[in-house]
Parts: sequence; C-alpha cells; structure tokens
Amino acid sequence: MVGGFWAKLCYLGRRNSHMDSSSSDQVGSSTENKSLEASGAELKFEYGKNEEEDYYFEDDDYGCYDEDDEDGSEYELDPTDYNQLLADKFDHLDLPPGVEATVPWLQKVERDVPGKFKSMSEIEEEIAKKYNFFKQFDTVEDFSDHHYAKTSVGKARKEWAKRIQHEWSLLEKDLPALIYVRVSENRMDLLRAVMIGPQGTPYHDGLFFFDAQFPASYPATPPLVYYHSGGLRLNPNLYACGKVCLSLLGTWQGFSCEKWNPAQSTMLQVLISIQALVLNEKPYFNEPGYERYANSPEGLWSALDYNDTTFQHSCRTMLYSLRRPPQHFEDLVAGHFRERGRAILAACKFYMEGHEVGSKVPEEDEDKKENQDGEGSSSSSVALTQQNKPALRANRNASFKPNLEVLFEELLMEFNVKGADTAKFRAQKLKNQQAAA
Repeated sequence: MVGGFWAKLCYLGRRNSHMDSSSSDQVGSSTENKSLEASGAELKFEYGKNEEEDYYFEDDDYGCYDEDDEDGSEYELDPTDYNQLLADKFDHLDLPPGVEATVPWLQKVERDVPGKFKSMSEIEEEIAKKYNFFKQFDTVEDFSDHHYAKTSVGKARKEWAKRIQHEWSLLEKDLPALIYVRVSENRMDLLRAVMIGPQGTPYHDGLFFFDAQFPASYPATPPLVYYHSGGLRLNPNLYACGKVCLSLLGTWQGFSCEKWNPAQSTMLQVLISIQALVLNEKPYFNEPGYERYANSPEGLWSALDYNDTTFQHSCRTMLYSLRRPPQHFEDLVAGHFRERGRAILAACKFYMEGHEVGSKVPEEDEDKKENQDGEGSSSSSVALTQQNKPALRANRNASFKPNLEVLFEELLMEFNVKGADTAKFRAQKLKNQQAAA
C-alpha cells in the first residue's frame, strides 16, 4: 500500500516538474522604484534613472519520464490540483523524521545560485575586508553610469593628456581625509569623487558623490562638475538639478583670487573647496546676502531650521546610495555604513530628543557614566553633567520628529543588512512594540 503510494507520488512529481518547466518561459518583470518623498514631491535617485530590472526564474528540467504508468494508464492533472493532492497526502501521512529532507517537493527550491549560500558572518567579513582595502585614489577601466559618459571631448591633445596625468598625480599624493577618487583609464576626461560629511555639521557621516569632466579646453577653462543630488537641495551651492555653484568653477561670480587660474588651479583645489566651503556647519549662510544675518537671532533660528532639513535630506541621500551605490564605489558604500551605521542611528535618536543637528552625540560609554552619576553621585557631579549637556533645540518645526522617525526605521533596516551594529536599536524597537501590544 505504502509502496504503491510512493511510486505514484514519484511519478506525479516527475510529471508535474515537466509541466512546470514547460511553462516557465512566461515570467513577470518588476520595475524597481526606489523613489522617496521629500517636501511633497516624488524624488528619484539619478543612478539607474528610468531603469527597469527583469528577474527571470527558470525551473530545472528533472529529466524524462515514461508515457504510461505500470497499469498502462496516463495521469493528466492540472498543476493546481496536483499540488493540492500532494499536500493532502502528506497531511495524513506519518513521515519518519528526516524524510522531508529527501523529498524535493518539501524543500525550498534554490534557483540561480552558483554554489552554496554565504553565512551572514562571511558576508560581513567580506564587506569589512573590501572596505579596509579600498584605496583613496585609484584608476578604473570605464564609467558606464557617469553623468558625462555620453559627452565626448574628441581627440585628446598631448598637452591635455599630460596635464590630466599631472592632476592624477596630485590627487593620489595629496587627497585630504574623507575624499575618495576614481579616474578612468579609457576616458581620461572622466573623474568621480565622493566626500564623507564632516563631523559637527548636518552632513556628518553622509556620502556625497560628484562627477567631473575635463573638457577639451582644459586647463584654460575649469572642469565641469555635477553633483548627484537625487532631486534634493541640501546646500545653497548644490542644486537639485546637480549644478555646483562655485566661483572656482565659473558657476558663480567671485573675486579674481577665487576664480579659476589655468596656471595654478587644479581639480584637487576644487574638491577641497567643496569640502571646506560648501559642506560646513551652517550652510544656510552660504546663500548670497544671508551672511549679513549671521549674528542676528532671526538668522540663527533660520540656520537651525535649515540644518534640520539638511540632515533629513542627508539621510535620504544615504538611502539612495545604499540602494543603488554608484559604480566603483559599492565596497566603500557598504563598508562605510557598516562602520558608521550605529553612530548615524544614535545621532537620529539624539536629534529626535530635541538636540541641535550637528551637536556632539554622546558615546555609549558617556551615557553609562551619566546614568551612574545621576543615580548615586553628589549633586555637584550631577550639575556638572547637566552643564556639559548640549542645549535643547527650541521652537523646532513639528514635522521634524515624525519625518526623522520614518527615516530612522528605513536606515535601521538598510544598516542591519550591511552588518552594522544595530542590536541596541532593534532591541529597543522590539521593547516598544511589546509595550504597545
């Protein structure tokens, strides 16, 4: 009785496998939409714009089967009916332990997997290794997703190529910390740079990508520079359209000493200027004419509001980079957020508590010491601790906290995938969910 059941079961399985494989040519395609909302508008990251990704799943062919069974009859079952019949059989059958592992229809089918899956620890170790060996300056073959990839400079002149090689030498030798550069061997006119936002600013720990091109007239004219904004304007000098407004680039007026000088100005100087003059602690005053209000109460309040918005845009930019990292910087993106994810989440929590964006976020050790001082130390120690606390942000826009809470949840998920230390925040989230239930 059992033997006959298994014979029919194996036959049905083989036949259904054949039926599945013959119909596996029809598959659906899914369009990946990684857009986020900001200020009521739909925002899309520049990388992979209007790009569709189709995922094809092919069932393995389990081989041939006999046309007729041992009784001389042929089974004709609809796949849906077959699956239900198979489930009913196993629901009433007392299988010995371990048998499920030998039955293909009870196992999760793995498709298109070359070799075995890597464990989470192996993935994290690989991310850390690639990040630690990521060079600050390096050459690559090409940039298929570069903003200027389709803009040709024509046939290169010898003097032009020689000057660019000199630029490469300066970048390789003198790049400051927090800036990474890749240049193309096949397209000497193309360059891509990323800057890590400096501490003490609303840009801290963010990644900001710039594409540059050396035109045919270089160095008589400055390089062209494009900022990958994702549709967000997080600085008066960085437009949502990607324009970088800087006197050195000729995109803004300035004094003669601030403008491009073919004999002295370099790409290295451009990158340093963006890092120091644009990504600063109070970007609100980068807007022309606003510097006159720097010492007024109205100007300071406006600068704080601008920092709140800027940090939210920076968080959205982090999500864009994580979900679609720019070409040749995939290892840096994964490793950077694996290393700094915990600090970024801590900053989000700190700002949601009412502290000013850009103020120093206490380390975990400082928090523990503060709690110990508050519980059992003298009143003078408590007063000293309170004195060292950053001032709370007053009159903050009511939308700041709920907006940042949403971004926090998305960042928590993405950082966790990259192997960042998020245990503390996941535990707190679970505790809150249990309390709410």
